Amino acid sequence: MDTPKSHFKTIDEYINSHPLEVRNVLQTLRETIKEVVPQAQEKISYNMPTFTLNGTTLLIFAAWKKHTSLYPFTKAMEASLKEASPYKTSGKGTIQFPLDQPLPLPLIRKIVQLRVKENLEENNKSN
Repeated sequence: MDTPKSHFKTIDEYINSHPLEVRNVLQTLRETIKEVVPQAQEKISYNMPTFTLNGTTLLIFAAWKKHTSLYPFTKAMEASLKEASPYKTSGKGTIQFPLDQPLPLPLIRKIVQLRVKENLEENNKSN
């Protein structure tokens, strides 16, 4: 679902701008991320829902016409998460989940866990 051209101030605004069935998917994605990393903070970045941890971007998600996307999906994730192979990925660091299929919540939890690990490693290098 292409998002309208409005500028969102909150993740709730972003989610509520979509049709009900897409809202449900987005809310499930949001809750899954929060379940894995409750200390992450929410904001809007690039007009998309964003979670930050330790002051840096952890994950961004978005809804499009036929899928939701989760960013970043790194090459390391692609190599280690064989269960991600049925899903379209791009060189720009995204994985797409078709809206006509249930969200792969176990896979999404693993992606979030890997991003937390990457985030902690990045912060340890900079300290």
